[in-house]
Amino acid sequence: MTGSPKKETRPPDAPRAILAGATGLVGRYLLRELLTRTRGDGDPAYREVVVLTRRPLPDALPAGLDGDRVQEVEADFTRLGELGEAVVADHVFCALGTTIRKAGSRERFRAVDHGLPMALARATRAAGARHFGLVSSMGARSDAGTFYLRVKGELEEELRGVGFPSVGIVRPSVIGGPRGEFRPAEAVGRVLLSLVPGRLRTVHAADIAAAMVTLALEEAPGVQVLESEEIRRLAKG
Repeated sequence: MTGSPKKETRPPDAPRAILAGATGLVGRYLLRELLTRTRGDGDPAYREVVVLTRRPLPDALPAGLDGDRVQEVEADFTRLGELGEAVVADHVFCALGTTIRKAGSRERFRAVDHGLPMALARATRAAGARHFGLVSSMGARSDAGTFYLRVKGELEEELRGVGFPSVGIVRPSVIGGPRGEFRPAEAVGRVLLSLVPGRLRTVHAADIAAAMVTLALEEAPGVQVLESEEIRRLAKG
């Protein structure tokens, strides 16, 4: 996915991005959004996208995407501090996540959905990153009654303490979009939630990606939290 630099496509003042979780549903749309978003003058919004991954990405990007601006780095997330320049960026996007069923246990789920994002946040902030974007979940609270939402809430709370000048947290309900695997419960949920109003409605992964990139480029100080309806509004804005 890497190639010879094309200086004309890399405006020097454009930010550099790091993306973790690019093989997942939201992550795939984030990679596309980071590579296709442009500035007012038509130049790319990001000069380079570093993809931190625990397994190789597909050999080829979808048609129309500029692979010369992608640097793929296979990383051990427990040793990110050893990656040097690979963790130096302006904006960081975290779309890491799994399910308890897929992880196999609560402990493994917590390691992926809490441990890896926090390792990423600490390493990139230490390297000077200014903005951290996180895919969380509707209902995330550190005192939530369900383990899944409690872990998400604890992650949000700890992230606030890392010291990023700007943080964007998106809390979608059920996420819509083509998955590589079929989840019957989510399929039924997407249909039902598409019929309800506002914050409960299904949010497409493309809208989540668009909203996250917009939040990053705005770099509003403090912590911005978007629920489903706000995600859609910002994505369409």
